[in-house]
Amino acid sequence: MNDDLEARAKISDRLSAPRELRTAGPPLLEVRGLCRYFGGVRAAHDISLTVRRGQITSLIGPNGAGKTTCFNAITGIFPPTRGEVVFHHPERGPVPIAGLRPDRICQLGVARTFQNIRLFPDLPVVENVKVGFHCRTRSGLWGTVLRLPGMLREEAEAHEAALRYLDFVGLLASAHDLATNLSYGDQRRLEIARALATHPELLLLDEPAAGMNPSETEQLMELIRRICDLGGTVLLIEHDMKLVMNVSDRIYVMDHGELIAEGDPAAVKSNPKVVEAYLGVQER
Repeated sequence: MNDDLEARAKISDRLSAPRELRTAGPPLLEVRGLCRYFGGVRAAHDISLTVRRGQITSLIGPNGAGKTTCFNAITGIFPPTRGEVVFHHPERGPVPIAGLRPDRICQLGVARTFQNIRLFPDLPVVENVKVGFHCRTRSGLWGTVLRLPGMLREEAEAHEAALRYLDFVGLLASAHDLATNLSYGDQRRLEIARALATHPELLLLDEPAAGMNPSETEQLMELIRRICDLGGTVLLIEHDMKLVMNVSDRIYVMDHGELIAEGDPAAVKSNPKVVEAYLGVQER
């Protein structure tokens, strides 16, 4: 077996067969020519991708490929150096979101989790989820200070909904525990519950399986599938190739800040550029 065939065998051993692909819906997010430079470093250059409604789209690549940079530019952590990001709002139609504040992008229907867990560790689990509802509440400062009936009603509704989201991700029994007392995998699922509480049209997950054991990863796979089964749309960054190949409908591959491949899981798995990016090419 020559070096190229050996490399293909190695990567194939790590990837299991993908499931049947979901039917592609209309575009929900379109990224066109997105670039983000930091001085002379081209962290992301000329990135174009489409996330279709009802599907699971993955953005993969080796460490430092620029994946999280793209997420940050899409969700308003910082603006793109140039390029367009268009979110297709169900009521307002195409909305350019490049350069908007993160809270405004969230209100439009784009939520995310982070590579490094960002919870309120000393608050109960249910309170962490309720934070996600704040972008949808209508009670202002005085309603909160004076404990007006409208605010109390919203608070009760948020509490009940938070319990439903915890039940959905499998954390209902831990609702009143402190977030810091959850296992690492459960903290990851709590972040997803909080993101879902914003009622997103599009959910961006940045390495949700990081630090999880195989059992927790299997549960995460099932959770991501259920989110889409119920009408959600997911854009995923992940290094766990078994997870990616088992849940994704379409995959985009980055390396050194640029897209090098795209397609369904079967096509990406056999793409020589992808094999080279992950495993390198041996010197002859």
